[in-house]
Amino acid sequence: MSAFIAPVVAWRGSTDPTAPLVVLLHGRGSNEADIIGLADHLPAGAAYAAVRAPIAEGGGYAWFANRGIGRPLADSLASTMAWFRTWLEGAATSDRPVVLVGFSGGAAFAGGLLLDDPTRYAGAAILFGTLPWDAGVPTTPGRLDGASVLLIHGDRDTVIPRELLDRTWAYLTTDAGAATTAVRDPGGHGLSTNALTELQRWLTTTIADVGAAS
Repeated sequence: MSAFIAPVVAWRGSTDPTAPLVVLLHGRGSNEADIIGLADHLPAGAAYAAVRAPIAEGGGYAWFANRGIGRPLADSLASTMAWFRTWLEGAATSDRPVVLVGFSGGAAFAGGLLLDDPTRYAGAAILFGTLPWDAGVPTTPGRLDGASVLLIHGDRDTVIPRELLDRTWAYLTTDAGAATTAVRDPGGHGLSTNALTELQRWLTTTIADVGAAS
């Protein structure tokens, strides 16, 4: 694994070490400070951690090196996912519910983490992004059997290649086997009021389901 510095993390919400942990994953070229404010609009009762990606990129940070927009290099993704898991092991016990919320490049990273270890996460929100196709993580039929997924795509998104968005939509709503809430937002590549409402609703349900199961 490549050597990365220790994660920089911004925290909000509950300080109870048993509370569900919602990890916010920012987009490419952004940072943890740009996404932690989202926690102020999300359900109370959870702990929120915005993690800074480990690779410097354009004044911000990225979750992986790529070979084009939305197309991670497999070796890079494997290294950063291992780095993330090391942080998570120190931040949350193995029985603590963890929900991933990723935007754009962070959505691809969240999808990679979920595909790599589906049973570790209580759910994942893939917001205005693609799964990391052809990047070394399994995308076999039934891979996400029963997993709770929120998928939001913008109809006018011109940032993420349409072929990747369509492939992600098709997989998560059929072959993956996930319990996917799929939403088409009329806007472009950005978190709209409608998308935020959908995220609030899904996360409220996901957190409640986690509590009922514990």
